Amino acid sequence: MLMLYFSGTGNSKYIARQFSSRMGCGCLSIEDNVDFNSLIRKTDTVAVCYPIYGSCVPRIMREFAKAHSEALKDKKLIIFCTQMMFSGDGARAFARLLPGCDKNVIYAEHFDMPNNISNAKFLPIWDSERKRKKRLADKKLARVCADIEKGTIKRRGWNSFSQFLGRMQNSGWLEVESKQKGSFKADESCIKCGRCVKCCPVHNLELGENGIVQKNNCILCYRCVNICPKKAASVLTNKKPKRQYKGIVKKI
Repeated sequence: MLMLYFSGTGNSKYIARQFSSRMGCGCLSIEDNVDFNSLIRKTDTVAVCYPIYGSCVPRIMREFAKAHSEALKDKKLIIFCTQMMFSGDGARAFARLLPGCDKNVIYAEHFDMPNNISNAKFLPIWDSERKRKKRLADKKLARVCADIEKGTIKRRGWNSFSQFLGRMQNSGWLEVESKQKGSFKADESCIKCGRCVKCCPVHNLELGENGIVQKNNCILCYRCVNICPKKAASVLTNKKPKRQYKGIVKKI
């Protein structure tokens, strides 16, 4: 088995690494510079984990699935998505990227995780919520691993109601995603340290003479917003974060 994940700010990384530790399998970020096609072909089961954005798979993960669809098509699939509240059919959204693979999905689950949208007033970041959701995620993950070891098949998000809830969200998200590709901003407090440039998963940013230059390719993962030492970065809105999200645990 091989776990492959994308994580903007650490939530999906936590689930992926905890799962691989419990199950004794390899674990790689899709940002790693390796021959994924070769690795996928050598295993019988591929697990994936990613955050859900508006009930949609992040663009970077969609592109990964498309690029490796031939290697993935005959593999048993385990699909995990992380969500702040609910996603409807967030796990099935990945299965839809691989035509005909529904029959190969042996387990699919959603994990409620802490908010990482740190520059929205109506979505505060609380330590108590982080600790509560970590505790619940750990309990659910233990149950999921036990199910998989027993051969229990479960597919969260496969029923009609879940698909309805998913469509309610994702119908508008792809338009938002497209319009917000150029939403990154760094204000006057930016010290040109380059941390946002180095951490961007899609290489959307460059360090220019007058500050950070973007290439209009933002995927709204919020990594730059939460890593900036001066809280100078913003996406989606022009507001700076009052409190940054540093992950579900201090270091992962």
